[in-house]
Amino acid sequence: MTIITEKKLVLKITEGQKKERIDSYLANHIEFTSRSKIQKLIKGNLVTVNGNVIKANYLVEPSDEIIVTIPVTPRPENVEAENIPLDIVYEDEYLLVVNKPAGMVVHPSLGNYSGTLVHALLYHTQNKLSNINGDVRAGIIHRIDKDTSGLLVVAKNENVHSEIAKQFAAHTTEREYWALCWGKFKNSTGEIIGNIARNKKDRKLFAVSKDEGKHAHTFYEVIEEFDFLSLIKLNLKTGRTHQIRVHLDYINHNIFGDPVYGGRRINYGYEYPKIKARVNNLLKLIDRQALHAKTLGFIHPVTKKKMTFDSPLPNDFNNVLMELKK
Repeated sequence: MTIITEKKLVLKITEGQKKERIDSYLANHIEFTSRSKIQKLIKGNLVTVNGNVIKANYLVEPSDEIIVTIPVTPRPENVEAENIPLDIVYEDEYLLVVNKPAGMVVHPSLGNYSGTLVHALLYHTQNKLSNINGDVRAGIIHRIDKDTSGLLVVAKNENVHSEIAKQFAAHTTEREYWALCWGKFKNSTGEIIGNIARNKKDRKLFAVSKDEGKHAHTFYEVIEEFDFLSLIKLNLKTGRTHQIRVHLDYINHNIFGDPVYGGRRINYGYEYPKIKARVNNLLKLIDRQALHAKTLGFIHPVTKKKMTFDSPLPNDFNNVLMELKK
């Protein structure tokens, strides 16, 4: 068996890219990394530009070809149960509903081979989870992003998994998210329709596309407005990767705090000096996108009863709201 000990990423800088420090650029364009990790790779001569090793203050330019060599920890053959605390909202012999905290990855993936929700669920259920999608995704029917908090339903056997998955595919489940986003909306309710595809400039990200991708449909309703942010709730007609974040970015109402889709920069035409200090103070309260999967509803596959669950906003999200209301 071949054990992979490293992977190489090749990034080509496109026309129109402004000069930017390479450590900052790579931290924003490589998933599951940070500026400090990039700087360590640069110091180890694991980052080259046009075939040459560089320093962290190198400024990227159009037509540059960057090659990043990332050491890879070999993936374990089996996913081992780990004793990690869980916030269980509901549980019976067939399924459970868990309130996932921000910062927890749902299932093992490249660079996340421990500490995931699956590891915690295997321990909690003593390995009694659906195995339709294999050990790596044991019990997982649907996902939310690592830095999105909120509700997930998990299946304990294959029949329950299959039946709930059919409800997600038919869009008959109830899924309500709450988000804090930039700006005030012209209408208190509305919908966003637009195909979601890989971003042509950065294949790790997604964007709305006219010609490619999968159909995506999001409904929103304004709950409360503040000076430069709005609290809204969203319902998903479809469930695409990064759907809410991409759709709100598309209509220039980026989710506050989102480091990937423009939520940490001051936008929407506000006068920068007047709100800079306040925005910076709010960003100290939350280091992720202010997005929470608040409500989840489905028909129980065995009892056939409608089940609806609601979860409170997590502390970081709530702290921002309290500060806005002062």
